[in-house]
Amino acid sequence: MVTGAAQPQPESATTAATVSPAEPHRGASATRRGSRVVVVGGGPGGYEAALVARQLGSDVTLVERRGVGGAAVLTDVVPSKTLIATAEWLTLVESADELGIRIAGSATPAGAPTPDVEPAVFDVDLGAVNERVRALAEQQSNDIAGRLEREGIRIIHGTGRLSAPDTVVAEERTPGSGPGREHRLDADVVLVSTGVSPRVLPTAVPDGERILTWTQVYNLTAMPERLVVVGSGVTGAEFAGAFAALGADVVLVSSRDRVLPGNDADAAELIEDVFCRRGMTVMANSRAVSATRHGDEVVVELQDGRSVTGSHCLMAVGGVPNTAGLGLHDAGVELTPSGHVLVDRVSRTTTRGIYAAGDVTGVFPLASVAATQGRVAMWHALGDAVSPLDTSRVPATVFTSPEIATVGIGEAEAAARGARVVTVPLPRNPRAKMLDVREGFIKLIAREGDGTILGGVVVGPRASELIYPITLAVANRRTADQLANSMTIYPSLSGSIAEAARQLHEPLHS
Repeated sequence: MVTGAAQPQPESATTAATVSPAEPHRGASATRRGSRVVVVGGGPGGYEAALVARQLGSDVTLVERRGVGGAAVLTDVVPSKTLIATAEWLTLVESADELGIRIAGSATPAGAPTPDVEPAVFDVDLGAVNERVRALAEQQSNDIAGRLEREGIRIIHGTGRLSAPDTVVAEERTPGSGPGREHRLDADVVLVSTGVSPRVLPTAVPDGERILTWTQVYNLTAMPERLVVVGSGVTGAEFAGAFAALGADVVLVSSRDRVLPGNDADAAELIEDVFCRRGMTVMANSRAVSATRHGDEVVVELQDGRSVTGSHCLMAVGGVPNTAGLGLHDAGVELTPSGHVLVDRVSRTTTRGIYAAGDVTGVFPLASVAATQGRVAMWHALGDAVSPLDTSRVPATVFTSPEIATVGIGEAEAAARGARVVTVPLPRNPRAKMLDVREGFIKLIAREGDGTILGGVVVGPRASELIYPITLAVANRRTADQLANSMTIYPSLSGSIAEAARQLHEPLHS
């Protein structure tokens, strides 16, 4: 789940943490060509860091235990968004009748009696869907590995651990076989980017068949008859929406009073309404305490004594940082109370020369943030110009249908700061009408007085794309007037962003 909480700063990193986010600064030393860099973990934070370090002339070794790209490419972001993109095609079918589109052979001629048969529907072959999902993820992993190798980066397939602050021991492993050769890697700079693993409750242990984590759903070959999703954060909401669109009967169990409790309240309310309209059962204020398999059924017990039965259960209850066995404690690297690696805004840990990036730091569980942290770490470690990470400018998307995209401050903080908020409904946009978009809105938040854009929310199709101009405005401290005066295409969904900006205009007073 994406949160806006500030990451605690190591005491040794006070200077870097107080540098203005917009002010590039240079690391403690000039660029050190020929430095030895070892990256442990090949996800977005790791492989982006490796590319930057190689660009700056370092000798780079990347250690990855599963496959280049890490969980983000193989079991998380790429496969989940591929599955969701497939499901999105079926949500578009909702508008077919309204747009005058009929399935071939199913249309009834004008004046003819209505046939007493069920209308044609799409049949989803989940096995074929997941086969494509896995193949695409593998292809992406191979593409990234090929890029790294072309750049001269050494890849060791195996596990890595710190035996000293400047030494990584990598144990090479071949899939399907035992431990292989051990490598002792001396390093001037070490980056840890090992990600997280799905949190497992002792009373709901996944079996990979009926009780599943988010990494295991891509092994399903048949559509669940009834899928119980435990957890209503980003992961739970995305999978619940996707499987409902694919045709499964879905029950979403939420321990909170609404879905997406960490997101914009208006956006979350809209998504919950859409879920219910599409036939999903949403159980609010219902904390799951266990999930038990009984043959071909799974029974989910709730804290209040009720139970929910389904054919499958997806546990989406957060992640646990992969820090065990890395030798971090012996190397003097401090962890947060949640077990994440403590870093500052240039990705330094509490031990000189050791950096960390990605979900293992707990800063923001986003691939884009992981990649940025990895790049920032190498720019800083190798003495290049760098701007510290500013989490207030990070855009985030929930890939439900419609999508929710946010950047900057939210409406609750806007109220506390006396900022102005304008919301424009998306269905009244001419392009939205052409596309039969029935839900969504654009929300802009601007500072009182000078009109500086402080945040925004987009709910609608391709919100992940539409948030970009608002992100540019937030990142570059642009005003509502500047946003409004930039021309948009007519008709376009982005026209509603300009409309919202125009509503934030404050007339000059004589």
